[in-house]
Amino acid sequence: MPGGLHGAYTRAELSQHIGANALRTVVRSGRLKPYSREVLIDPRRATEFHSRAAAALLLAGPDATLGSHSALFIRGVTAAYSAPIHLLLPYPRKVRGRGDVTVQHGHLIDFHSEQVDGLRVVTIRHALTEVLCRSSRRTAIACADQVLASVPHGERDMLRATIGERIRSRRDRRGTLQATELLDLARGDSESPAESRTLLALVDGGLPIPEQQVSIADIDGNELYRLDFAWLAFRVAVEYDGYEAHELRAARDAARDADLRRRGWILIHATAEDLRDPYRLIAAVAEAMRTRGHILNVA
Repeated sequence: MPGGLHGAYTRAELSQHIGANALRTVVRSGRLKPYSREVLIDPRRATEFHSRAAAALLLAGPDATLGSHSALFIRGVTAAYSAPIHLLLPYPRKVRGRGDVTVQHGHLIDFHSEQVDGLRVVTIRHALTEVLCRSSRRTAIACADQVLASVPHGERDMLRATIGERIRSRRDRRGTLQATELLDLARGDSESPAESRTLLALVDGGLPIPEQQVSIADIDGNELYRLDFAWLAFRVAVEYDGYEAHELRAARDAARDADLRRRGWILIHATAEDLRDPYRLIAAVAEAMRTRGHILNVA
């Protein structure tokens, strides 16, 4: 039996390869299961992203393209959603959506496609534009940071300019204001989706935009520490603590914090709880800045 497209097949194509009788035997034995009336999928791979994406593309036809979150996820952007599968179809093609597939329509002139792992996918610029405009702010900024982090520092401004132009030229103006604001904030410096969401919480809380991944060096220029977020003028910093990092590095982090305080820094730790309700974090940073003579009106 041929390998199919990541374990997905059309009935018509598979019947041509192995014959109608053999196809019926394969389905009855459970080696393949129906994804739809015309598409079959290897049940051992039915939960894999690539297999689900391939089956959705086969279901929708040759002019279907992976878009939005799916076009980012297949390129390694883990902040994007792996489900449902997002498809982009040109007008006037009609494909009925289903619970695990979301269908969006667009004009062919508005998007270009390319092959990624043998699957037709919109460009990363088009996909990120859609996510910035249509997804939640927390998810969108995390995706933007990961996309920007995937290119060298020297190329990030050019990529941001290209995406910004796509946002401005969208026919559908819904979400473009959000997209522009998030693209201006994202720099690709966050080292995890949680850090991206922490940055958004800090700025949404009325705080000045911090610098990220700030290096603290000794008098000889040797790096001692790297701070997640810092306001250098006030020597105030925020560190995001994931649960695993906190548990495994508690003793070392305590010594590091003490040394930074001796160097004049006020260090505030943020956790996942602060992402759910950032009031404590925002208040702590604002209070630290007040002790350094900077008065803020925060949310």
